[in-house]
Amino acid sequence: MKAWIAGALTVSLAAGSALGAAPASSPVDATLKTSAGKEVQLSKWRGKPVILFYEDKDSTKLNAPLKKELFARGQERGILDAAWVLAVANLQNFDFFPARQIALSFVRDEEKKIGVPILVDMDGTLGKAPWKLPVKTSNIVLLDAQGALVYRHSGRMKDDEQTAFFAVLSRLVGVDLNTPAPSEPTP
Repeated sequence: MKAWIAGALTVSLAAGSALGAAPASSPVDATLKTSAGKEVQLSKWRGKPVILFYEDKDSTKLNAPLKKELFARGQERGILDAAWVLAVANLQNFDFFPARQIALSFVRDEEKKIGVPILVDMDGTLGKAPWKLPVKTSNIVLLDAQGALVYRHSGRMKDDEQTAFFAVLSRLVGVDLNTPAPSEPTP
């Protein structure tokens, strides 16, 4: 789980499966919780594209290369703030005493180390309609600025899927993320 949090939160951009389902025509939302137990609506992050990583503890490394590449491309183009990146820990398997408190404590410790909030899904909300994300793998979801689902991927992302993801994200942030960044002129 530690690797998942570090990977998901070092990133400042990310992505999804060649449109597993047709994109939503209207905004989608969900109520999740902070590690302190406060309810929060995903719609809070509208206004920019949203890259949402939804992973269980056993799937945090599946898309580590994408997360690293996403951060690198965003950093080299100076657009790390062009999209919201949300990490959501699927803690559904830990929703019982005493595991719940241990899992939440771990998430809070990781939040302190990296200074980024991590939302938690204790009851499988993102596995239910309208999301219907698999709950035992790495999921990458891309929402447009209005909150409509435009891209989703479940499982390890292959190179061609990564190219497709960056194409969709490029369109949303208005910067080509699939071609090398222009090099800076040397004096």
